[in-house]
Parts: sequence; structure tokens; C-alpha cells
Amino acid sequence: MLKLTAVNSYYGRSHALQDVSLDIPAGQVTAILGRNGMGKTTLLRTLMGSMVRSTGAIELEGRAIGGLATHLRARSGIAYVPQGREIIADFSVRQNILMGCFAGRGPVAIPPLALELFPYLAANLDRPGGVLSGGQQQQLAIARALAAHPRVMLLDEPNEGIQPSVVEEIEAAIVRLNREFGMTMVLVEQNIDFARRVASRFAMFEKGAVVESGAIDRLTDEVVDRHMTF
Repeated sequence: MLKLTAVNSYYGRSHALQDVSLDIPAGQVTAILGRNGMGKTTLLRTLMGSMVRSTGAIELEGRAIGGLATHLRARSGIAYVPQGREIIADFSVRQNILMGCFAGRGPVAIPPLALELFPYLAANLDRPGGVLSGGQQQQLAIARALAAHPRVMLLDEPNEGIQPSVVEEIEAAIVRLNREFGMTMVLVEQNIDFARRVASRFAMFEKGAVVESGAIDRLTDEVVDRHMTF
């Protein structure tokens, strides 16, 4: 689905991604793991084309997209749920979701699936996004991404700072989107147990490079201790 070959990304003079080559298979959840500051968010930003400087090749279903602007990558079928959610506080739930339509490929309408996955949003379409809890805003960010009708969804730590009951709802939504609807997902995550439950593959990052990758059953405690324990 997504293929990266010798990808490098930079923040000014800082070399953030270093010769990353990675395959993201279609219809699977790939977990991107590693300690803070190891390049995980940079990987997602590079895939979306929001880095100032990147080199190497990125392909989506065999089509080179590395030279495309961010909005064209979105229209090609990639949606991004950023860390921090980036909800527009003064917009209603309805308006926030509809914002996703303008980035994607489908009609300007709230996808019924988004409201089915997140009943709270369905019951509160006219509430301002800024009064929602962190977990509810995370649900809103995922619903907004779904409004773009993506083939690939990038999620940056969707469970960060969220109450356990909402984490369970988000996990159920991710599992259903992948296993029932076949959506390809790239999940940046610090929670190893969560990653093991929802992902089928993983890539471990250290200092901007992939140091371990493969099927999720290869994500052993030894691998975790080696790369994520201080």
C-alpha cells in the first residue's frame, strides 16, 4: 500500500529520519514504536508531505507521491489524525467533521460510519468542539479523518492522555475500521499492549532509523526492553 525507500527528513540542519525503507501492507495496521524523539511523528508528517525538506521515494499503491503537496496526498487517499487532535474549538462537532470532507475525495457530508462508531458525537453534533473532553476530541479527530474517505489513515498516539473507557472505544473503532472495512492504518503508539492487540505488523524506530520490524508476534519483551527501556 505504502512503500518508503531511503527516505530522509530534516528539521533545518537536524537529520530526523535516516534512510528509512519500510513497507506498509494494504489492509493491515502497522504500529510505529519507539521512545520519544526517535522520529515516529516525523514519519507521519513525511508521509503527509508536511516536512520542509525530505528526500527518497514514497509510493502509494505503486504511484510516486513523494513530490506531491500535502493536499494532493490527502486527495490520493491518506488521512492524518495528528497528535494533539487540532480540533477547531469554536466550530461545532458537525463543522469539525465536515472540515475533513474538503481534504478528501468524497461528498461534503458526515459519513454515517463515523456517527455509528462514536455515538457521543452523533448525539452532540451542535456542541462546540472546544467543550469536549480530550477523549471526545480524539473521537472527533478520527471522525473528521473518516470524512475524507481515506484508504490509509495515519494516527499519532490516539490514546495519549485519554481516560480508559474512551481508549476502549477508540480501540474498538480502529479494530473495526481495519478488520471489517479493510482500512490500512499506520499507528504511532507508546502503549505496547495496545499495539499488540490492534496491529499485525510493527516498525521500531531509534534515532530516526528503523531498527526492528516485522510481524507483531516478533515484538517480544526483549525487543521492547532493548529499544524502549531507559
